[in-house]
Amino acid sequence: MKLNKISILVMGLAFSGSLWAETLPVVSSFSILGDVAKQIGGERVSVNNLVPADGNAHGYQLTGGDIKKLSSAKLILINGLGLENGDVVRAVKNSKVPYAEAAAGITPIENHNHAGHDHAGHDHHHETDPHVWHDPVLMQKYAANVAKALIAADPAGAKYYETRFKNYSNELIKLDNFARQQFNSVPAAQRKVLTGHDSFAYLGKRYGVKLISPQGTSTEAQPSAKTVAAIIRQIKGEGVKAVFTENIKDGRMVQRIAQETGVKVGGKLYSDALSKDANARTYTDMFRYNVRMMSGAMK
Repeated sequence: MKLNKISILVMGLAFSGSLWAETLPVVSSFSILGDVAKQIGGERVSVNNLVPADGNAHGYQLTGGDIKKLSSAKLILINGLGLENGDVVRAVKNSKVPYAEAAAGITPIENHNHAGHDHAGHDHHHETDPHVWHDPVLMQKYAANVAKALIAADPAGAKYYETRFKNYSNELIKLDNFARQQFNSVPAAQRKVLTGHDSFAYLGKRYGVKLISPQGTSTEAQPSAKTVAAIIRQIKGEGVKAVFTENIKDGRMVQRIAQETGVKVGGKLYSDALSKDANARTYTDMFRYNVRMMSGAMK
């Protein structure tokens, strides 16, 4: 009897339009991309992330569960630009499930000595920077790629996805305006921030912020003593006030640099992942939080 009641309830919900007949199973490589897919996909999609909130996508090791997730998806979304390691990319291709790169068509930052960024004392090879999500202007293209992939996987939802993409696009314009307003309230000479790894270069380039970091674009390479010493000298010499740890990595290196320079750590930024706490549950929350923290600490 109980089963019949449940069946009738589910059927009633389905016919009333409260439930989609079937949501599109989407797997995204990490939480920020997963949120973009949710914002555009709405009720038509169910999104599963390989790397969870507060997780580190650099050098992420696949599990048996991840392989199952990939093979049962109807669409896989990856960032591209080298964020996902070779094993993840191979597993995506081997799954034979349609996949899309969210950063496709975005010109990446490759030269880390560009204006507004400083890699103090770094001995490193030429790297492509995958962290495009820290620039909401570039995120217009990123979100458009996600919308296009959803429409290709679920053509019946095209109008729905297009409407939600348009709304999301307006949110991104608001984010850019907010960031300009916040950073423009800080004198250009004071717009300097130290973070744990080189993840905010796109933000730096867009808003004229100088970023300093002991690690390169990946968190896997450990900085040399020479690099750390050069950063300590630079912070003292340039009077850098804004020093932050990150939610995805151990903050001891940044704390040590802060101690040596007498600068107080201003808290934690959300660099490569959303958070389980309320500060960065969505991409827009994360971006606003980071901008508020950085601009506040620079003053």
